[in-house]
Amino acid sequence: MSTIKAAVCHEFGQPLVVEDVTLRAPQMGEIEVKLSAVAICHSDISFADGAWGGSLPAVYGHEAAGHITSVGDGVVGLAEGDPVVVTLIRACGTCPTCSEGKPVICGTPYDGDKGPLATVDGGKLHQAMACGAFAEKVVVDQSQVVKISEDIPMDAASLIACGVITGVGAVVNAAQIRAGQDVVVIGAGGVGLNAIQGARIAGARRIVAVDMSKEKLEIAKEFGATDGVLATDKKPFIKAMRAMGRGADAVIVTVGAIPAYDDAPRYLAPGGKVIMVGMPHSGAKSTYEPVILAAIGQGMQGSKMGDVVIKRDIPWMVDLYEQGRLKLDELISGRWTLDQINEAIADTKTGSAKRNVIVFDS
Repeated sequence: MSTIKAAVCHEFGQPLVVEDVTLRAPQMGEIEVKLSAVAICHSDISFADGAWGGSLPAVYGHEAAGHITSVGDGVVGLAEGDPVVVTLIRACGTCPTCSEGKPVICGTPYDGDKGPLATVDGGKLHQAMACGAFAEKVVVDQSQVVKISEDIPMDAASLIACGVITGVGAVVNAAQIRAGQDVVVIGAGGVGLNAIQGARIAGARRIVAVDMSKEKLEIAKEFGATDGVLATDKKPFIKAMRAMGRGADAVIVTVGAIPAYDDAPRYLAPGGKVIMVGMPHSGAKSTYEPVILAAIGQGMQGSKMGDVVIKRDIPWMVDLYEQGRLKLDELISGRWTLDQINEAIADTKTGSAKRNVIVFDS
């Protein structure tokens, strides 16, 4: 049992408290990782604000990278000192969904209340999203990590754990975009920029970014968008279609705003599909005319974590980065210490940041 610093949520909607917590040693199939960096994802913020409920007190954070410091029994292919990306994708490998090659929706439940974290007096401390990475160290299942190259900076590597695989994967795995097809990406934040990169890498002909901010639309073009449309326009889908000369083969919704979901099918070509990535608050509802989707063969599909298989997709993305074909450094808006996490969260909430990253002393 070791004592580490972590940012703890004691009450929804209130600032996180950086305090000492305890972390047990890795057990069967688990590893301990000393973190070098953890990025702040909007999902962490939504959880901490109480958007989806959950157990408290809790440690959030799930987009991390670091080096293995200890391994439990039964760990295969990983050793102390290995640099790794740490994800929230905890997969048993044997349930029906894992057996079908869909580890992101593994059917084996995990109870974060019974995880490796505890308060200093031995009380319950929830390991959120099977990670609890707003902390100096984590203990996670070996299925959640991927060994990576020593050459990639840890702050850049941390982004791959969620925002990058979610955005790129939504295009490549979920939408299965082929060269010459057209893509609309609604939302040019961290995940949206990666969806744009994914469309560029996949060879899309036109990539139209839709966002509320002119500044973000300009940034989107740096990541591969061919066109930008303001979501505040009266009928942004008409402008997007004019830019493409037709409807889109796929619309990737990367924001949780209900109006974005309401309008998403309006951008589609016959046979196109909406890929739903952004997560609205629980209870929020959107409406569609199903007769239109049925009449012209359109579809709607959810995509969790880009439908990735991390041991296949993360090494591919690291290689793309090392070739200069996948932008990661450019996604980092600011670097902060753990003690500054509430300021980093506040900055993220302004909507201007692509990704803020908490960095730890090496």
